[in-house]
Amino acid sequence: MILRELLEDAKNIHRKDPACKSVLMAILLYPGFHILVFHRMAHFLYKHKLFFLARLISGIGRFFSGIEIHPGAKIGRRLFIDHGSGVVIGETASIGDDCTIYHGVTLGGTGKDSGKRHPDLGNGVMVGAGAKILGAIKIGNEVKIGANAVVLQDVEDGKTVVGVPAREV
Repeated sequence: MILRELLEDAKNIHRKDPACKSVLMAILLYPGFHILVFHRMAHFLYKHKLFFLARLISGIGRFFSGIEIHPGAKIGRRLFIDHGSGVVIGETASIGDDCTIYHGVTLGGTGKDSGKRHPDLGNGVMVGAGAKILGAIKIGNEVKIGANAVVLQDVEDGKTVVGVPAREV
Protein backbone atom coordinates (compact mmCIF):
# COMPACT_ATOMS: atom_id res chain seq x y z
CA MET A 1 0.00 0.00 0.00
CA ILE A 2 2.70 2.52 0.97
CA LEU A 3 4.73 1.67 -2.15
CA ARG A 4 1.67 2.13 -4.37
CA GLU A 5 0.99 5.53 -2.78
CA LEU A 6 4.62 6.57 -3.24
CA LEU A 7 4.57 5.59 -6.92
CA GLU A 8 1.39 7.64 -7.29
CA ASP A 9 3.20 10.58 -5.60
CA ALA A 10 6.14 10.28 -8.02
CA LYS A 11 3.83 10.13 -11.05
CA ASN A 12 2.03 13.22 -9.74
CA ILE A 13 5.31 15.15 -9.47
CA HIS A 14 6.19 14.18 -13.04
CA ARG A 15 2.74 15.28 -14.23
CA LYS A 16 2.70 18.63 -12.36
CA ASP A 17 6.32 19.80 -12.79
CA PRO A 18 7.39 20.53 -16.37
CA ALA A 19 11.04 20.40 -15.25
CA CYS A 20 10.64 16.77 -14.16
CA LYS A 21 11.40 14.67 -17.23
CA SER A 22 10.48 11.24 -15.83
CA VAL A 23 9.00 9.42 -12.87
CA LEU A 24 12.47 8.04 -12.13
CA MET A 25 13.79 11.61 -11.95
CA ALA A 26 11.07 12.45 -9.40
CA ILE A 27 12.01 9.40 -7.31
CA LEU A 28 15.76 10.00 -7.38
CA LEU A 29 16.10 13.78 -7.39
CA TYR A 30 13.10 15.48 -5.80
CA PRO A 31 13.27 16.28 -2.06
CA GLY A 32 9.48 16.71 -2.06
CA PHE A 33 9.24 13.03 -2.95
CA HIS A 34 11.97 11.97 -0.52
CA ILE A 35 10.22 13.57 2.45
CA LEU A 36 7.00 11.72 1.57
CA VAL A 37 8.93 8.44 1.79
CA PHE A 38 10.20 9.38 5.25
CA HIS A 39 6.84 10.76 6.36
CA ARG A 40 4.82 7.71 5.33
CA MET A 41 7.18 5.49 7.37
CA ALA A 42 7.22 7.89 10.34
CA HIS A 43 3.43 8.32 10.29
CA PHE A 44 2.94 4.54 10.35
CA LEU A 45 5.17 4.31 13.43
CA TYR A 46 3.44 7.31 15.03
CA LYS A 47 0.01 5.69 14.60
CA HIS A 48 1.41 2.59 16.34
CA LYS A 49 2.63 4.75 19.25
CA LEU A 50 6.32 4.27 18.43
CA PHE A 51 6.89 8.01 18.93
CA PHE A 52 10.66 7.99 19.37
CA LEU A 53 11.27 6.00 16.17
CA ALA A 54 8.74 8.13 14.31
CA ARG A 55 10.51 11.35 15.34
CA LEU A 56 13.91 9.85 14.54
CA ILE A 57 12.83 8.98 11.00
CA SER A 58 11.18 12.37 10.46
CA GLY A 59 14.37 14.05 11.71
CA ILE A 60 16.47 12.09 9.23
CA GLY A 61 14.04 13.10 6.51
CA ARG A 62 14.36 16.75 7.52
CA PHE A 63 18.16 16.48 7.46
CA PHE A 64 18.17 15.13 3.90
CA SER A 65 15.35 17.22 2.41
CA GLY A 66 15.17 20.51 4.32
CA ILE A 67 11.45 19.81 4.81
CA GLU A 68 9.99 19.20 8.27
CA ILE A 69 6.80 17.19 8.59
CA HIS A 70 5.80 16.04 12.06
CA PRO A 71 5.03 12.30 12.00
CA GLY A 72 1.57 12.99 13.44
CA ALA A 73 0.52 15.13 10.46
CA LYS A 74 -2.02 13.50 8.15
CA ILE A 75 -1.17 13.79 4.47
CA GLY A 76 -3.48 12.78 1.65
CA ARG A 77 -2.64 11.37 -1.73
CA ARG A 78 -0.59 13.04 -4.43
CA LEU A 79 0.90 15.88 -2.37
CA PHE A 80 3.37 17.91 -4.46
CA ILE A 81 5.94 19.83 -2.43
CA ASP A 82 7.80 21.92 -5.01
CA HIS A 83 11.17 23.49 -4.11
CA GLY A 84 10.44 22.33 -0.56
CA SER A 85 13.21 24.01 1.45
CA GLY A 86 11.87 25.45 4.66
CA VAL A 87 8.45 23.79 4.58
CA VAL A 88 7.16 23.03 8.11
CA ILE A 89 4.01 20.98 8.77
CA GLY A 90 2.88 20.63 12.39
CA GLU A 91 1.70 17.60 14.33
CA THR A 92 -2.07 18.11 14.12
CA ALA A 93 -2.14 19.44 10.56
CA SER A 94 -3.97 17.54 7.85
CA ILE A 95 -3.62 17.90 4.09
CA GLY A 96 -6.18 16.61 1.62
CA ASP A 97 -5.55 14.99 -1.75
CA ASP A 98 -3.96 16.69 -4.78
CA CYS A 99 -2.47 19.65 -2.91
CA THR A 100 0.58 21.69 -3.95
CA ILE A 101 2.86 23.40 -1.45
CA TYR A 102 5.79 25.62 -2.42
CA HIS A 103 8.97 26.41 -0.46
CA GLY A 104 8.95 28.24 2.84
CA VAL A 105 5.36 27.33 3.73
CA THR A 106 4.38 26.81 7.37
CA LEU A 107 1.30 24.91 8.51
CA GLY A 108 1.80 25.80 12.14
CA GLY A 109 0.27 26.68 15.45
CA THR A 110 -0.13 30.06 17.06
CA GLY A 111 1.51 28.97 20.31
CA LYS A 112 -1.71 29.60 22.25
CA ASP A 113 -3.52 26.29 21.86
CA SER A 114 -3.21 22.71 23.01
CA GLY A 115 -4.80 19.69 21.38
CA LYS A 116 -5.78 20.47 17.78
CA ARG A 117 -3.56 23.45 16.95
CA HIS A 118 -2.60 23.22 13.26
CA PRO A 119 -4.60 23.83 10.07
CA ASP A 120 -6.58 21.40 7.91
CA LEU A 121 -6.23 21.79 4.15
CA GLY A 122 -8.97 20.45 1.88
CA ASN A 123 -8.44 18.78 -1.49
CA GLY A 124 -6.76 20.59 -4.36
CA VAL A 125 -5.30 23.41 -2.27
CA MET A 126 -2.35 25.42 -3.63
CA VAL A 127 -0.17 27.22 -1.07
CA GLY A 128 2.24 29.81 -2.50
CA ALA A 129 5.86 30.23 -1.45
CA GLY A 130 6.41 31.63 2.02
CA ALA A 131 2.76 31.48 3.08
CA LYS A 132 1.98 30.89 6.75
CA ILE A 133 -1.25 29.15 7.72
CA LEU A 134 -1.54 29.26 11.49
CA GLY A 135 -3.89 27.79 14.04
CA ALA A 136 -6.64 25.18 14.07
CA ILE A 137 -8.34 26.60 10.99
CA LYS A 138 -9.97 24.98 7.96
CA ILE A 139 -8.92 25.71 4.41
CA GLY A 140 -11.60 24.56 1.96
CA ASN A 141 -11.27 22.54 -1.24
CA GLU A 142 -9.65 24.12 -4.32
CA VAL A 143 -8.40 27.15 -2.36
CA LYS A 144 -5.43 29.18 -3.59
CA ILE A 145 -3.23 30.94 -1.05
CA GLY A 146 -0.88 33.61 -2.40
CA ALA A 147 2.83 33.80 -1.77
CA ASN A 148 3.76 35.19 1.65
CA ALA A 149 0.14 35.34 2.80
CA VAL A 150 -0.56 34.93 6.50
CA VAL A 151 -3.80 33.00 6.96
CA LEU A 152 -5.35 33.10 10.44
CA GLN A 153 -9.02 32.36 9.65
CA ASP A 154 -11.01 29.69 7.82
CA VAL A 155 -11.18 29.97 4.02
CA GLU A 156 -14.23 28.70 2.11
CA ASP A 157 -14.08 26.33 -0.87
CA GLY A 158 -12.81 27.80 -4.13
CA LYS A 159 -11.57 31.10 -2.70
CA THR A 160 -8.24 32.84 -3.32
CA VAL A 161 -6.59 34.71 -0.44
CA VAL A 162 -3.55 36.99 -0.41
CA GLY A 163 -1.81 39.44 1.90
CA VAL A 164 -0.98 39.96 5.55
CA PRO A 165 -3.38 39.17 7.07
CA ALA A 166 -4.84 37.18 4.20
CA ARG A 167 -7.94 38.57 2.51
CA GLU A 168 -10.13 37.14 -0.21
CA VAL A 169 -9.60 38.50 -3.73
